[in-house]
Amino acid sequence: MRLELSEDEVAFRQEMREFFTTKVPESIRDTVKGRHELTKEQIVESQQILNDAGLAVPSWPEEWGGRDWSNLQKHIWYQEMDRAGVPHPLAFNASMVGPVIAAFGSQEIKERFLPKTASLDIWWSQGFSEPDAGSDLASLRTTAVRDGDDFIVNGQKTWTTLGQYGDWIFCLVRTDPEAKKQAGISFLLIDMKSEGLEVRPIELIDGGHEVNEVWFSDVRVPAENLVGELNKGWDYAKFLLGNERAGVAPVGQVKRTLASAKEWAKTADRGGSLLEDPLTAAQVVELENELLALELTALRVVANSADGKPHPASSVLKLKGTELQQAVSELVVDLAGPASLASGSNENGTESALADWTAQASQVYLNHRKASIYGGSNEIQRQIIAKTILGL
Repeated sequence: MRLELSEDEVAFRQEMREFFTTKVPESIRDTVKGRHELTKEQIVESQQILNDAGLAVPSWPEEWGGRDWSNLQKHIWYQEMDRAGVPHPLAFNASMVGPVIAAFGSQEIKERFLPKTASLDIWWSQGFSEPDAGSDLASLRTTAVRDGDDFIVNGQKTWTTLGQYGDWIFCLVRTDPEAKKQAGISFLLIDMKSEGLEVRPIELIDGGHEVNEVWFSDVRVPAENLVGELNKGWDYAKFLLGNERAGVAPVGQVKRTLASAKEWAKTADRGGSLLEDPLTAAQVVELENELLALELTALRVVANSADGKPHPASSVLKLKGTELQQAVSELVVDLAGPASLASGSNENGTESALADWTAQASQVYLNHRKASIYGGSNEIQRQIIAKTILGL
C-alpha cells in the first residue's frame, strides 16, 4: 500500500483545503470546531456552497452531480472538510437516499428528487428503525397496503434524527406480510406534510432535541413514490447501510478534537498544564496511536474498495472510529474536571466565566454515547467482522 500522496494528490488536497477555508463562512466552521449544535440554516448554507462548486455529492454518478474521483480523492475531500471544520453534506441526502435513488430509482424519480437532494432543497429523514426493529431491522411492522394508485401507510418509526427539519422521509415498509421478513419489504418515499403523518420529539440524555418518533395513521402515498421493485427494499437497505457505515469513521473529526484537547489541557485551570501529568500524557499518546492506526486502516479500506462498493472492513472503521470518538469525548470531560458539570452554561446567550469547551464537555460526551448504536450497533459490526472478515 502506498502511503505517500503523489504530486497530483497533494495539489488536489491543497485545492480542497483552500476552498473549505475560504468559501465556507468562518461562523459555520467555528460552530463545528466549538462542538456546538449547527442550525438547520447553517447546514443548508454549507451544503449549498459545496453543491454550487460541485463538491457536495462526489460519489454520485456524474450525470447527477458526482465527480469521477478516485477513492483516495474522496478520502482527502472528507479529511479536509474535517480539518477545516466544514459540516459534511447531510448524510441522509448525500450518502443514504441519494445513492439509492441513483442506483435503483426510475428515471422520473431521479429527475424529480436528485437535484433537490444534492442541493438540500429537500431535507430527507430516515425511516428505518422501529420500537421492535432496530438492530433486527427486518422485524419492522410499519405496513403499506396498495389501494388503487396509492399505498396506505400505518405504523411508527423511531430515533428519526433531525426529523423535525424533514421535508420528506425515506421508509422501509412491509408490503407482503406473508413473505419471510426480509422478502416482504419495500422502499417508499413519503412527503412529511402528508395528512396523518406526525413527528413527535424525543428528549435525549444531553437535554437536546435531535431525534423523534414519526407516526403514520392511514397516510396515503402515491405508488409512483416506490423506489425500485416492490418487496425488494431489503436489498436497497443493505446498499444504503453499507454506504452509511463507510462514512461513520470520523477520523478527521476525532483528530481535530484530540488536537484541541491537547491545547485545552495546557490551559485548563487545574494548577498548570495537564499534559505534564503522566496519566493524562499516557492517555493522549495512546489515543493518538490508536487514531493513527485507524487512519491507516481507513486508507487500506479506500485502496481496496472496488466499483464504488463499500469494503467489508468498513465495519472495522465504524466500530473503532466510534470507540475512539467516545474515548476522546471522555478525555475532554476529564480535562474539564468539575467545570464539565456546568453543562451548556454558555448556551442560549447566557454568559459564564467558564471556558466554552468545558461547558460543552458533558453535552458532547453524552451525545456521543449514541455513536456505538446508530448505523448498525457495534455489536452488529462485531458479528459482521467475525463472519465476513475473520471467517468465524
